Amino acid sequence: MLTRINTVLNDMESITLDEMSGIRLMDRIDMKFVSSISVLPQLLDEMLPYFKVQEVDNQRISSYATQYLDTSGLEMFVMHQNGKLNRQKVRIRSYVDSNLSFLEVKNKNNKGRTRKMRVPVNMTHINSVNDLGDERCFLDENSIFQTSGLKPTLANEFERITLVNDRKTERITIDIHLSFYNYQTKCKEILDNMMILELKQDGWQQSDFRDILNRLRIKQFSFSKYCMGTVLTNPDVKYNRFKGRWTLINKII
Repeated sequence: MLTRINTVLNDMESITLDEMSGIRLMDRIDMKFVSSISVLPQLLDEMLPYFKVQEVDNQRISSYATQYLDTSGLEMFVMHQNGKLNRQKVRIRSYVDSNLSFLEVKNKNNKGRTRKMRVPVNMTHINSVNDLGDERCFLDENSIFQTSGLKPTLANEFERITLVNDRKTERITIDIHLSFYNYQTKCKEILDNMMILELKQDGWQQSDFRDILNRLRIKQFSFSKYCMGTVLTNPDVKYNRFKGRWTLINKII
């Protein structure tokens, strides 16, 4: 299957990382979708006439790693589980192939908009917030949680395909080969047979990508890597809100 995926990606027109930087959409509306990875070759075939694929160092599939920070009581997870519309995540996101890492604070409000703030860091993972230098000030200023109370709770790794439509009004990410590691339980979970699709737009507007997904009968599906990774690797957390998603994921994998 990877050969088929690479064949279609190589047929696509490429866009550089510098060109993509103007379409970062740091304050945006997100829509997520989940499907079996077996659909990916057909999806890319449908996207071929309308989208460009990001290429970094001659690679069109990039490796990512993330470390999430939360409180001892997993308050960020609990906010999502309890249905809080205004919520926050804190993470270190690493672009492995580019050797770049950022400490990020990601806020989602009750209007469905996502706003992300970040600063560069020279590490992909930390053992505690004490490993951070000046970046602690960034957390003090932007996180709603006390910096001293944050600690690593979950890590993930995945591969990502990033695309933008020819009109440059929407950016698409396709995440595959996800794995999770939980620092509390020491459990690891691998999701090799599914993909997470995300549509990012600066406001609600017509979407070439949504039109393609409708044709393929891929429906919108809220999916938080942090929350689902926590549910998959920690049997002690309450996860009523995620039971439906858990059922669908089990069907896919």
